Amino acid sequence: MPSVFSKIVAGEIPCYKIAEDAHYLAFLDVFPLRKGHSLVIPKKEVDYIFDLDRETYLGLMDFSRRVGDAIQKAVPCKRLSMQVIGLEVPHAHVHLIPINTMNDCDFKQQKLKFSKEEFEETARLIASKFVK
Repeated sequence: MPSVFSKIVAGEIPCYKIAEDAHYLAFLDVFPLRKGHSLVIPKKEVDYIFDLDRETYLGLMDFSRRVGDAIQKAVPCKRLSMQVIGLEVPHAHVHLIPINTMNDCDFKQQKLKFSKEEFEETARLIASKFVK
């Protein structure tokens, strides 16, 4: 059965898209820890990040770096946290989270809530800073 991320790639589920190419997709996390919290995925459905072939893994890291650069230009923060947890969705993915303190990337904390318009504006702002 396809993962929720594969359904997003297929257009069956909407997302707040930041960047996309033939192999990767970046979009806002709808259960964010911070404004700008994003997910970067390979379009190829592979459950575990270390099961990705070398080319896809390295491409994911490069694409994530470029998305991260855009996030840092769009959302004020001291650093950008990159986390790979991989238990909640069986599709390899990277979390990119703008942070000012270590607590900002603690997944035990309550998730933030934004309106559809706030998500759309944040996605547009980050997308405008993305360099292809």
